[in-house]
Amino acid sequence: MAFQHLRKSRLFKRAAALVLAAGLLAGATTVQADPVWDRWKAAEAAVGSGKPEEAVPHWKYLVEHYASTGDWQNAALFCGKLDEYYDKIQDYENAIHYYELENEYWLKFGKDWGAVDLQRAEQIRTISDVYMSTRDEELLKRQAAPSNGKLAKFEPEYGIYIGMYSEQDPAMQNQFTKSTAIYGKQHALYLAYSPYDNAFPKQYAARAKEAGAALQIAWEPSKGLDSVKDDAHLREWAKAAKASGIPVFLRYASEMNGDWVVWHGDPQKYIEKFRLVHDVMAEEAPNVAMVWSPGDVPAYSMDVYYPGDDYVDWVGVSMYTEPYENGDPAQSNMQATSPIERLDYLYKTYSDRKPLMISETAVSHYAHIPQESFTDYGLLNLHRLYEVMPFKYPRLKSITYFNVDLKNRESRNNYLLGANDAMKALYTKMIAAPYYLSKVEQGAKPADRTGYIKLSGAAGDPAFAERTKLIPWVKIPDIYIGKIDYSINGKLIQTQSGPPFGIELDADDVPDGSTLKLDVYNREGNKAASRSFPLSSQVSVKINGKLQKYEQPPVIKDGSTLAPMRAIFESMGATVSWDAATRTATGRKGDTTVSFKIGDRQASVNGKIVELEAAAQLINGSTLAPARFIGEAFGGSLQWDGKTRTVLIQTAGGVAVNPFGANGTVADAPSKRADSAVPYSQDADAAASPPGSAQLQLNEQKPDSSESGWLRRQLASSYQLAYRSFKAVAALIYSLIPRNA
Repeated sequence: MAFQHLRKSRLFKRAAALVLAAGLLAGATTVQADPVWDRWKAAEAAVGSGKPEEAVPHWKYLVEHYASTGDWQNAALFCGKLDEYYDKIQDYENAIHYYELENEYWLKFGKDWGAVDLQRAEQIRTISDVYMSTRDEELLKRQAAPSNGKLAKFEPEYGIYIGMYSEQDPAMQNQFTKSTAIYGKQHALYLAYSPYDNAFPKQYAARAKEAGAALQIAWEPSKGLDSVKDDAHLREWAKAAKASGIPVFLRYASEMNGDWVVWHGDPQKYIEKFRLVHDVMAEEAPNVAMVWSPGDVPAYSMDVYYPGDDYVDWVGVSMYTEPYENGDPAQSNMQATSPIERLDYLYKTYSDRKPLMISETAVSHYAHIPQESFTDYGLLNLHRLYEVMPFKYPRLKSITYFNVDLKNRESRNNYLLGANDAMKALYTKMIAAPYYLSKVEQGAKPADRTGYIKLSGAAGDPAFAERTKLIPWVKIPDIYIGKIDYSINGKLIQTQSGPPFGIELDADDVPDGSTLKLDVYNREGNKAASRSFPLSSQVSVKINGKLQKYEQPPVIKDGSTLAPMRAIFESMGATVSWDAATRTATGRKGDTTVSFKIGDRQASVNGKIVELEAAAQLINGSTLAPARFIGEAFGGSLQWDGKTRTVLIQTAGGVAVNPFGANGTVADAPSKRADSAVPYSQDADAAASPPGSAQLQLNEQKPDSSESGWLRRQLASSYQLAYRSFKAVAALIYSLIPRNA
């Protein structure tokens, strides 16, 4: 139904163009300035002779002329001639410019007729972005947080609730406990529709509770807004909602910006009634979160219905992705439109202060009117819906899939996942990741503490630790993607020809200063897009199995890894002091005292001089020294996982988290554990009071490469005397560390 608005926009624009032409032909010679009329005649003559390219400079002149005089209607209409011309010759950059300009001028004219222009601009826009997985929890929470830092009711810190409308799914219906058997995972919430005049849907709530889920209720005042009153019915409904004992997302009178619902047309009354419902729920049912949920179109008429921040917990939206407008090939072909750009306006307008949910959505894989299968279209856009949108829009925190085959009604599209094996398999595979949350809880987050950040394509993007997954967001004017080639430093590492798009990389796959390149081809084999991204992995450190992190990361100097001394010492139970006068750092644990000066290549261990592979340095207020010396200074042992570029430190007496398999090789997936991270900062001039739990991330390359010669020097130094009992262990460790050729 939402596509009806786009069709009206096209009709209005065509009518306006006819009015313009009639006006100019009837009296332009007397009303308009001569240059304007001359340009008009010249443009028409060029088009009439089959040379539209010669009309372009005249159309540009007319756009500038009318815009300068504030005649936005005529400026928009001549933009329309330019965008259609450039679109036809596949000069998409210029076409996008004039489509966007046309929309801008229509809005200045007081009309939203440019919606179709923005839609077409997005259809032909080439996009090649990449999102990278990370376990930097502070970064993930920051990008997903509202501007005031306060989470809304039931809002997760990051991650996205998965929801489903299953009532018309023959395999599941309202037996929500079947979700795991059918889709491999429980859903966080289920959707139920309920007329306003009906009692609270207790049976739906009971089934949701049985499944450990929440309930989204689309509450529809089908008798009009005047039927909504603060009366016994409303109060009893609210009390029953509270008695359900589950989180309830109340989507009251949704899609109010569309003329297909009876509660459309009176924004002030709508706001009054929404606030009334909010107030009653606040008094009677604190487990109810109010969801204000317009349709994605018409976009520019939704804001007048917004009840205000004090009355809205979540902002939702209804949006569907289907190959033909209203399911009818006689109307517009919508195959070039993805679901992603359709959230953009709502996200920019409300996400800084409210979490967003896609209240109901689906992707068609079959159009019943023409009886056409659209499996490739469905897979492409289902992937975009679930594996691109949540990462592009981190404030999007819930998606509910409308799992229905509308064979004989409304859009006549089949959205039912179970009716298409490939669609069901893709959906099941995508939602299996912990990022897709299966339980509604305040401040929920993925069990593996993993999320995604966008790569900027410029230097300065964070390096990844251990391993990462890269997910591309690729769109080309040709619509369907033939293949995507992924290359690292000019070497092809993987090719994919269909969704789900994305590759996994270990840290060892990405040498320092690497470049990732995406080459995108259409189905004819022609390259349609290409983009490069600087990409780096970092050396990681785990102490007793826990991944470490610091504000001041380790650095690489002349082939040696320098790590924050205080943090590692304190994690090993040592105390640390700093002598600002001599610029000396000292660590003490039991009978062992270790000290070294900034800039000196020698350290002291219980008074014995030890040669360091590199001098200790003061960087951003933190003392950094060679990682191996720091790790072994108090009897720790080291291992090296070359695949993930991770230094594994086991402290004396520490609780071992064995990262190795029975055969002595590194276990398959250490990055899949949900390691917690506590930030750490330290000023080297501060007193040696413990700052708390410490964690570390190392950058760049593996420590102690064969070029450094650190152990060879150590074996010839007095350090051997101080650690005579540790010599055999150190030799073993040295043998395990990979050498550069």
